[in-house]
Amino acid sequence: MLMKTDSPMASDAPQDDAQGVPLSVKIRERVKAARARFHSNDNIAEFIRPGELDLLLEEVTEKMQGVLDSMVIDTENDHNTNDTARRVAKMYLKEVFKGRYVEGPGVTEFPNAEHLNELMIVGPITVRSACSHHLCPVIGRIWIGVMPNEHTNVIGLSKYARMAEWIMGRPQIQEEAVVQLADLIQEKTQPDGMAIVMEASHYCMGWRGVKDMDSKMINSVMRGVFLKDPNLRREFLSLIPR
Repeated sequence: MLMKTDSPMASDAPQDDAQGVPLSVKIRERVKAARARFHSNDNIAEFIRPGELDLLLEEVTEKMQGVLDSMVIDTENDHNTNDTARRVAKMYLKEVFKGRYVEGPGVTEFPNAEHLNELMIVGPITVRSACSHHLCPVIGRIWIGVMPNEHTNVIGLSKYARMAEWIMGRPQIQEEAVVQLADLIQEKTQPDGMAIVMEASHYCMGWRGVKDMDSKMINSVMRGVFLKDPNLRREFLSLIPR
């Protein structure tokens, strides 16, 4: 009697290429397997393989089309919304929420050859984000103060803007965003002190809700000598143009 044997091709087939499984589910499982967090303001670039972001774009486009259909919008015959699903999907993945899906910007570091130890302020840097509650825009400005020491790495001024753009390009709340940015800058420069002030308009408050466009939110993070030395803190705040 002939014994049935498994085909070598079948046994060698990759087990993670199950047909019909959405790419988002595969990425989610990779994140969970690594016991990593994937909140709205987390970066998950390390779990996305080359070429997968474009495939994820197709999936989000399909889901966004479902949202438009459920809102009873005739996208087939309405020339204004005919390609809106893809435009919105591209905007989310590759523009306004790009900070979730791509690796952080490269930061060129220079030795502090002259042993600089004076207050340096960068700003205002215009930043754009979105509130994680309603996905409405958050538009504002950031000022960054750094008190270097002889061991502090000096980085190009444009890199502060790049780091801010990367952190802000995620759905989040302003209070957490400035803390994440402070952590990143501190990691890259290792200064004696660092301070950040952010002022922003929230469209979840101006576009909906109370519809107040004049209110702004201002918050700050103080680290190291900025936290301990009130005179330095006052100097930093006084030098920010209002």
